[in-house]
Amino acid sequence: MPEVSFVVPTRNSGRTLEACLRSLRAQVGVAVEVIVVDNSSTDATPQIAARWADRVLTHGPERGAQRNAGWQAARARVVAFLDSDMVLDTGAASEASAAFCQDPGLGGLIVPEYAFGAGFFARCRAHEKRLYAGDPATEGARFFRRDAVELAGGYDESHYAGEDWEFSDRVAADGWTIGRLKSAVGHDEGRLSLGRAFAKKRYYGRNFYDYAMLPRPRRRPFVRTSLVGSPGRLAKAPALTVGLVLLKAVEVGGMLCGMAEERRARRS
Repeated sequence: MPEVSFVVPTRNSGRTLEACLRSLRAQVGVAVEVIVVDNSSTDATPQIAARWADRVLTHGPERGAQRNAGWQAARARVVAFLDSDMVLDTGAASEASAAFCQDPGLGGLIVPEYAFGAGFFARCRAHEKRLYAGDPATEGARFFRRDAVELAGGYDESHYAGEDWEFSDRVAADGWTIGRLKSAVGHDEGRLSLGRAFAKKRYYGRNFYDYAMLPRPRRRPFVRTSLVGSPGRLAKAPALTVGLVLLKAVEVGGMLCGMAEERRARRS
């Protein structure tokens, strides 16, 4: 019987999926189960998943529904949700399993995240992740006690932007504590460009409108004080800081564009 079940939602994830699944298979110290939930991929994703995963499910339309299908099929008492472009440290599963055993009130565990990729703007993203490190406004748990997932009712399937924050906060609202691992997870940004960043945020902005309308405390504050809270670190990498300002301006523009499009569509 596995001690940790990994759930990985996919959609045309062929570029990054094998590295992700390799990192899950490389976990040491505990038995793990890997479940891929694919949303009708047309690239090599199904073949890669079949080679590395214990189970491959087909489900959609978005990550919330995919994650729910995955954890409902999982067998372990600890369930971890990773994206298909992430690479996990090899000791994370055993560290998480031990933490849940030691603290019966622990409901979720945040995994510190770093970014990597090709090109200038990928380095800017990595700079951003370093500035965010430890900021509770930007992080959500990825490892959960299964009992906590069941009590919360799983992910809200109406959200595909901010759904990880909303779910993590709902688990905490149920009275569980949220802890933090020392092990980290890397996010593969690929070759990040301004056009790609704008398009991605525009897509998520169409759904983020619903998240933005949630009452506090079900939604997070939108101002990221951690970006300006460490002027020394900003000054040490001036080129990356200028690039990050440009990247965030483009992303905010994409998000606002998507939200405005959704608002107009609902009014028409």
